[in-house]
Amino acid sequence: MNPIPLDLKDIHEPEAIGWWPPAIGWWILAVTIPLLIVFSVWLYKRLTRKTALKTANKLLAQIKQDTTRDNLQKLCDLSMLVRRVAISVSPRDKAAGLIGRQWLAYLDTSVKGLPFSEGVGQLLADAPYRSTPPTEQETSQLIDLCEDWLKAQAKS
Repeated sequence: MNPIPLDLKDIHEPEAIGWWPPAIGWWILAVTIPLLIVFSVWLYKRLTRKTALKTANKLLAQIKQDTTRDNLQKLCDLSMLVRRVAISVSPRDKAAGLIGRQWLAYLDTSVKGLPFSEGVGQLLADAPYRSTPPTEQETSQLIDLCEDWLKAQAKS
């Protein structure tokens, strides 16, 4: 018995898999990772803004109810509180360097009318430099104005 020679060819290995086009998993990662980063930044900003406003409302209530502070001290505390909230909820370069009329005009952008530039809100501009305390009525009006301003910050 003689073996019959067969015309067989050698085994051919498949070509190496190219890098393009990527598999579906890489496409999903390419879309998911940037979306996750954007969502995380948005969530962080939202949470810090809400925390700042919630804390500011608590501090404003403390200032309003504190009977041991005189009106001049309440005025200074309100001025610091509004400045801190403005720096926390808006871009730092918009609010941090403002003084005087520019500061009051910035505060007016959140509420109707010009209560800071032309009303009782003017007290905030010169609070640290006053030698005479404001009246009880001016202080209560200013506290109400600051409450309105904080509510406007929560809506925007």
